[in-house]
Amino acid sequence: MKVKVVKKFDGLALIDAEPFVDSRGAFTRFFCAKELSNQLGSKSIVNVNFSKTVNKGSVRGLHFQYPPKAEAKFVRCIRGRVFDVIVDVRKGSTSYLKWYGFELDSSKQNMVYVPKGFAHGFQTLEANAELLYLHTEYHSRINEDGLRYDDPLLGIRWPLKISDVSEKDSNHQYLSTKFKAVNL
Repeated sequence: MKVKVVKKFDGLALIDAEPFVDSRGAFTRFFCAKELSNQLGSKSIVNVNFSKTVNKGSVRGLHFQYPPKAEAKFVRCIRGRVFDVIVDVRKGSTSYLKWYGFELDSSKQNMVYVPKGFAHGFQTLEANAELLYLHTEYHSRINEDGLRYDDPLLGIRWPLKISDVSEKDSNHQYLSTKFKAVNL
């Protein structure tokens, strides 16, 4: 695995697979705690989740959890392509409320490491996109929160016209002085 740290966003890393291909097909290491030890540290993967999004142009997110249930996660698109977005919500960060977008592509088998204190979401670039998430913390309804995908203060430039968003994601509040940053 080749890990590229995104310097502008402390802790964020893009991870490229190194597939072995021969006449039988391909083999790729999906996850290796040793190879990803700089990202994982002393944390463990405690939860693995899967999502399938049927419609091209759909948006999921932007989700995060507050301490003590703040989570880091590895995210990989295992079918199709998505435009993946992170937003820094860490109190006092130099990149606070800045966003970063990139493509996750199942044919490239790339992955992203999303550190604690970042909101995460994506837009499907193809129908029937599937993602796998490896989390360092269990889901906590009382600690979960989210940002509006269309918040003008964030100014995220989604590549496609948005075709579908869940009611829950549409009901996140727009940013204001009342927003509680993640204090890690």
